[in-house]
Amino acid sequence: MPTVSLTVNGKSVSGEVEARTLLVHFLREKLSLTGTHVGCDTSQCGACVVHVNGKSVKSCTMLAVQADGAKVTTIEGLANGAELHPMQAAFREHHGLQCGFCTPGMVMSAVDLVQNNPAPSEKDVREWLEGNICRCTGYHNIVKAIQAGAQAMKR
Repeated sequence: MPTVSLTVNGKSVSGEVEARTLLVHFLREKLSLTGTHVGCDTSQCGACVVHVNGKSVKSCTMLAVQADGAKVTTIEGLANGAELHPMQAAFREHHGLQCGFCTPGMVMSAVDLVQNNPAPSEKDVREWLEGNICRCTGYHNIVKAIQAGAQAMKR
């Protein structure tokens, strides 16, 4: 079995994996980072979004061996100790989460959006989130939360 070595949430990790192991399964099952969810297993819902070398990636579409040597950030790696990341705080404050299942992927996608577009319009947010599905809401509060999070990330 191949061994993968990567940096996850600032910590060096390694482990043996079957060549067919998806990154999402490596994170959840080998590292117990269960904030990253497996929603649809077909890369449509976005519940599995993490950052790989600073870019949002659906971790159900990437093999763990493809992430060898990469820097991976999961939802568990966004907060600074007990202090939520500004985007996490904005989701909480603006009721951008319902059941919470899609929230980690939404937050990770939102952070990537704001890193590329610090002042996204409502249209920008809605287009960026096309690969993230929430089955609980109409996205209104999610969009509000992301725009508030973008403002908070400027500070």
